[in-house]
Amino acid sequence: MENIIGLDDIEEARKTLNNVAYNTGLVHNTTFSEMTGNSIYLKMENLQKTGSFKIRGAFNKIAHLPKKYKKKGVIAASAGNHAQGVAMAAKAYGIKATIVMPKHAPLSKIAATRGYGAEVILHGHLYDEAYEKAREIQEETGAVFIHPFDDPEVIAGQGTIGIEILEDLPDTDIIIVPVGGGGLISGIAVATKSIKPDIKIIGVQSKNMPSMAESIFKDRITTVDGMPTIADGIAVKTPGKITFEIVKRYVDNIVTVDEDEIANAILLLMERAKVIAEGAGAASVAALLNRMGQLKDKKIVALLSGGNIDVNMLSRIIDSGLVKSGRKVFINTLIPDRPGTLGILLNRLADTGANVLSVTHNRSSRDIPIGYAKVELELETTSEEHIEEIKELLSLDNYSFVIL
Repeated sequence: MENIIGLDDIEEARKTLNNVAYNTGLVHNTTFSEMTGNSIYLKMENLQKTGSFKIRGAFNKIAHLPKKYKKKGVIAASAGNHAQGVAMAAKAYGIKATIVMPKHAPLSKIAATRGYGAEVILHGHLYDEAYEKAREIQEETGAVFIHPFDDPEVIAGQGTIGIEILEDLPDTDIIIVPVGGGGLISGIAVATKSIKPDIKIIGVQSKNMPSMAESIFKDRITTVDGMPTIADGIAVKTPGKITFEIVKRYVDNIVTVDEDEIANAILLLMERAKVIAEGAGAASVAALLNRMGQLKDKKIVALLSGGNIDVNMLSRIIDSGLVKSGRKVFINTLIPDRPGTLGILLNRLADTGANVLSVTHNRSSRDIPIGYAKVELELETTSEEHIEEIKELLSLDNYSFVIL
């Protein structure tokens, strides 16, 4: 284990990545600092080439392939970000790239991977199923398999992030890192603990797919079937052998966050930091806001590992977040089917300051009494208190209504 990867390997990877990967910014965030009582910095790998950190490891691996292997082409399995990293690196070296992606990978990631010139094959529902298919194809074609995390050169490439963080903020106390298979946190942990042994490295996984957390808890590599998660970039059922050993040795703790916490972090990053992060990338902020309450007066870096979120998913997350924060509400009610009654209802809602986003007026459904119409309203509100005001008004006006 001692010789699998060290700081020298990561420093060499940094030279390889010079003029390839951006040295992404480390940005102080006042809002999150005030919310947590710490000094919070965001490491902006969501602004990296291809939209995530994955270009670092993929390019470093492909750059070190002997010429005879480069001629065979490369193949990889990925939910999207590793796919783009491999495709971009392969294109830079004029190498054929084949990427197997889960069938339900975000469309934006599929399109971007094809845009870099790779052949994309859709297979399975999770990364691990795509991985098995990629291995089958690799056996048939002889292409070089570029593992997304369990490879020393990939890990070394990801570790360059750790060097950058400590160059920009030498007195960093804690780094929070999203964890899937473990390549990213392994590289960062080796780099930073080699430079600053007392730094704390905290991993974060989705509760829906906590494979590394379970493996560390049981002290053996554990496969977790799990459930789908909006943090698709860290939805890995089985950690790597190399990464498991590194995480066991170097990582101080791994926490898990639920889907609502991740979604809320995505929304907060948009509103408070003006930043777009995918589910995996926002997991670090979700952990910061929901699992780090005991920490005070620390300099904490939350790694935003990627920004490749599907716009349709983003729209759903925004809507869900607005409803949960009391800034949007859906109301169904019945009104007499007479001229002017809808106008009266809308005027009463306007008196509360609610903004009507949509109205559906229906008198034909079976559940609607004769002489009445069903009105479905989507309202923009300011808070839960505002919604309570609307409910009180409707009750006083004798409306029968349901809050959805």
